[in-house]
Amino acid sequence: MMILTANTLNDLESIAQSLLNFMGNQKIIVFNGEMGAGKTTFIKTLCKALGVEDVISSPTYSIINEYALAKGCVYHFDFYRIKNIEEAFDMGYEEYFYSDDICLIEWPERVAELLPEEYIQVNVTVKENNEREFVFEKMGS
Repeated sequence: MMILTANTLNDLESIAQSLLNFMGNQKIIVFNGEMGAGKTTFIKTLCKALGVEDVISSPTYSIINEYALAKGCVYHFDFYRIKNIEEAFDMGYEEYFYSDDICLIEWPERVAELLPEEYIQVNVTVKENNEREFVFEKMGS
């Protein structure tokens, strides 16, 4: 487990780099945190650190955004608006989750039963003075 604190937006770059180092070969990263905690803002910084050159935006209405990398893709999911688990099946979640591409998942609790056995969990918590605490944890075996 790793715990880091961001006092300003500028801190997100080093935290994103720390997450890349923490991930190792893991490609599935889930993000937990209340609405407005900064999950999407952090994911934008993480995508830039990964080498994404596309415009990065929240997939709140589209559920998934795809960004090209030099090798492979980054899939950014926002499951906040899905009404039931069947919507994840209908979109073909398996093709993404088991593609060996990077999957960044917001609101993972809405698809918890579909998550792979192993993944990285990132908890984002708003602290005093608008600080953000980031906790990275390897889940599964």
